[in-house]
Amino acid sequence: MTTLVRPLVHRPHATMRLLCLPYAGGGASAYRGWAAELPADIELWAVQPPGREDRVLTPPIDRMDDLLNALVPAVVPHLDRPFALFGHSMGAVVAWELARALQQLEAGSPVRLFVSGCVPPQIRDVPEPPLHTLSDAELGDRLREWGATPEAVLADPELMALFLPVIRADLAVVENHVYRAAPLLTCPVSAFGGVDDGDVGDAVLARWSETTTGPSDCRMFPGDHFFLHSARTAVLEDITDRLGAVSSYGKGGTA
Repeated sequence: MTTLVRPLVHRPHATMRLLCLPYAGGGASAYRGWAAELPADIELWAVQPPGREDRVLTPPIDRMDDLLNALVPAVVPHLDRPFALFGHSMGAVVAWELARALQQLEAGSPVRLFVSGCVPPQIRDVPEPPLHTLSDAELGDRLREWGATPEAVLADPELMALFLPVIRADLAVVENHVYRAAPLLTCPVSAFGGVDDGDVGDAVLARWSETTTGPSDCRMFPGDHFFLHSARTAVLEDITDRLGAVSSYGKGGTA
């Protein structure tokens, strides 16, 4: 399968779809293990950007507008039931822009947007020099510092030749992103963070409230920037609880 948006589990009788967007360098497989821990009434979907995993031969996308132009028509046909969006790090910014695009087109609005491990776009700073402009050696050193890329990949020139263009393109999507304040979302926004992720503390995450006219909240989980893996069960329990309360929001409540 090489589609941009795909189900990770088929649950035709599910009442809700949860569409997950990966972090920089990641793919749909980052969320594959979630399916077994989500209840039967939530059908798990994921975005598989080009350039990685089973789409390794497709050139990666390095501009937010191009990514959205591909995502929106891929997502719209699957909005036949209530849906929520989850994005981690880079994926959080993309999920936020996707939610805004769908709302503007009146194609549908998520019952909740989950933004995870990400500084809100209105206060995000781009490093100098931008990370996507670093040399291969410098970018490789940064990846080693972040600790999310296996050493076996970092030490293999052939694997790095495949991986570096993907991470570079993903970083460019975020670093070249131009923040536009309007329109505000109307759906609830939940911001998640790791207690040991020094750059994305609860005070920073709380400012995601500025992106919506709907309710917002923030929760911290044990772990570093990749707490969504180390604290997966707690994260999924929280997501499940919030989506279980969605019907009251849809009927005019304040879930």
